[in-house]
Amino acid sequence: MPLLKARDRYRRFLQEPDVRAILITALITRLPVGMSSLAFLMYLSHVTGSLAFAGAHVGIYLVAMSVAAPVMGRLIDRFGARFLLWVTGIVYPLALWLLFLPVTMPLPHGFITACMAVAGIFCPPLIVLTRAVWRYRFETPDLRQAAFSLDAVLTELNFVVGPMLIAFTLAFASPEWTFLLLVIFATLSVPLFLRSPAVRYIKHDPDVERHWLGPLTEPRLLLVFVISTAIAMALGTLELGYTAFATRYGESFWAGILIAFSSIGSATGGLIYGGIHFKSKVEQHMTGLFAALFLFIALHTITSAPGLLLLLAVAAGMLIAPSITALTLLTSRYTPERYTAESFTWSSTCIVSGLGIGMALGGPLGEWYGVPAIFALGAASVGVSLVLALWLRRL
Repeated sequence: MPLLKARDRYRRFLQEPDVRAILITALITRLPVGMSSLAFLMYLSHVTGSLAFAGAHVGIYLVAMSVAAPVMGRLIDRFGARFLLWVTGIVYPLALWLLFLPVTMPLPHGFITACMAVAGIFCPPLIVLTRAVWRYRFETPDLRQAAFSLDAVLTELNFVVGPMLIAFTLAFASPEWTFLLLVIFATLSVPLFLRSPAVRYIKHDPDVERHWLGPLTEPRLLLVFVISTAIAMALGTLELGYTAFATRYGESFWAGILIAFSSIGSATGGLIYGGIHFKSKVEQHMTGLFAALFLFIALHTITSAPGLLLLLAVAAGMLIAPSITALTLLTSRYTPERYTAESFTWSSTCIVSGLGIGMALGGPLGEWYGVPAIFALGAASVGVSLVLALWLRRL
């Protein structure tokens, strides 16, 4: 019976005007998000001969993107999305095309640094805009839940399909051709998005009164942002922990398998979550999701068998997309309409920052105390999220 209700909900959602076109557009145009880190890492390490240099510059790219995102969100809320999309749709791929120059001529490393920083600052905010579209498009809770759930599933698919495309290209061609694939997708993404029906659902009002802090004036929203950062820290430790586990036990292929199965579990969990009719509020059932996620990540710390860790990766993965979807639903509900795009960009910044913090802290812990310490940090991060979520229920 619940499966039939879930099927009916998704059927109603997919029959809504423009929904299928928006979903297909989102999947294609957001592929560079899933491809970029690995493509940058492989290409820059090949060009410069330094993996450390490449890793540092991927970090520069992510930091620049995180810092610029809230500014872009504020501009979208005030002036609309079209002009900003055209600017980012030109500057972002141009910065990537310029990164091909070191292949043909000797250039200082500062040139690469500048290109990476510019690419991060002008990265098109397509994930944020798609979430804003769902917020504007649907008012009913069940269809909005289905929309954000499928959006989380698409994000997982981007991070599965994107690296797979990079890996496939690397198997048959050089890192330059791999990077070219990213640049082509990045060049086409904004024009494709502008031709989709998504753009006409994005609202803006330059005359409405706003506080200079924007959505940060909302106490419950601030708490959701902190929870999002802590959950993202846990996700960063999982990705790092799976890689460290594979390296430690001398079977490097296990890293890709564990990460892939975690993503598959997450996509499955997102689809299930989107079809469930909850009698409780999001604030209430979210604590149950966090408690289960805490348990499965904690079990990672006492597991040394790859097969058992694979099962735990799937189980934990099935709770990731629902957790992110629940936080997105709360962000949507707590955000005044005048701050919609900015609020979602703050949410994105928190998630990217949390991933980075989790990896940055997990790396030294893994070196000093072993792989279980990395997973212990992830469990502790979810524990903090659970405590804060319980506090949120009282507000």
